[in-house]
Amino acid sequence: MAVARTAADYHQQLVALLPPGPAWEEEYQPELHALLKAFAAEFARVDARGLQLQNESFLDGFHELLTDWERVLDLPDECLGATGTVAERKAMVRLRLVELGGQTPAYYVQLAARLGYRNARVQELRASRTGRTRCGQHLGTWNAQFMWVLHVGERLAGGSRAGLTVCGEHLGSNPSNALVCVIRRAAPAHTLEYVNFGEE
Repeated sequence: MAVARTAADYHQQLVALLPPGPAWEEEYQPELHALLKAFAAEFARVDARGLQLQNESFLDGFHELLTDWERVLDLPDECLGATGTVAERKAMVRLRLVELGGQTPAYYVQLAARLGYRNARVQELRASRTGRTRCGQHLGTWNAQFMWVLHVGERLAGGSRAGLTVCGEHLGSNPSNALVCVIRRAAPAHTLEYVNFGEE
């Protein structure tokens, strides 16, 4: 790990660059050495800030550039809204950078679990075909092959409702709205997705 040089380190380097001889010693040139110490202090400050900037480019060390990371990654998330604490905002930046995405049922179950729906499962619908359909089975349509359902169970408690909020609070928000938004955004464009809350 890189370490920033101190003002004393820079002062020593600047003194070493002076011409040889007793005429340049601090005893004879106090003003010059005072000037070199001032330069050294500024060089050390710039060096330390450069090292901080280098640390800000890593996911485990950024702090000052949090708003820049959010701007580049299009945060706060339009589905999840603004997160509160700095730690939550940093976690969202890390998640956005390392998330790979996917189009498998397991990926959508993982998205639901991340939002609090631990028992989610995906049901992929299939179009009826000769040889696969049994007598008495519902035939459905050809478009069924592009449909899938995410069963998540009961809606999470929470959200703003009349009688539970104070004057001026926005009514109608619900934690399940974020899940539907995230799933629809992540779903493949050619599919029709449904999020089923409650009993199947």
